Amino acid sequence: MIRYALRCDKAHSFESWFGSSADFDRLQAAGHVACAVCGSSAVVKELMAPSVASGSAAPVERPLSAPASPAEQALAELRRRIEAESENVGRDFAREARRIHEGEAPARAIIGEARPAEAKALLDDGIAVAPLPWSSRRTS
Repeated sequence: MIRYALRCDKAHSFESWFGSSADFDRLQAAGHVACAVCGSSAVVKELMAPSVASGSAAPVERPLSAPASPAEQALAELRRRIEAESENVGRDFAREARRIHEGEAPARAIIGEARPAEAKALLDDGIAVAPLPWSSRRTS
């Protein structure tokens, strides 16, 4: 595996891993290497110093959980606001959304989980729902 520092034509810098130098060249030629921030496929390798192992670990510039770009920062802020201003109804999302729509429950912002068929049924019945661009499930 090889890690490259990359830059797009809009001066966004990011990193990506590739199986080999040849894999990078093949993917770039096919237009499959794109900027992680804006999606531009006009991407070039930036000058990098080789990584040399030393006896002590280098200090981390920022925690891995911190947003790496303005887009990630905006998404983190959107998530914080939605989660702060909404009631999480968990797996009862479809049932609660329908109750709100039918006036059986107080109108309020809710978030939760719905199976694809449940979400489709809500939309088919004119109940506005949208997927969130993150998972609320904990993986650890």
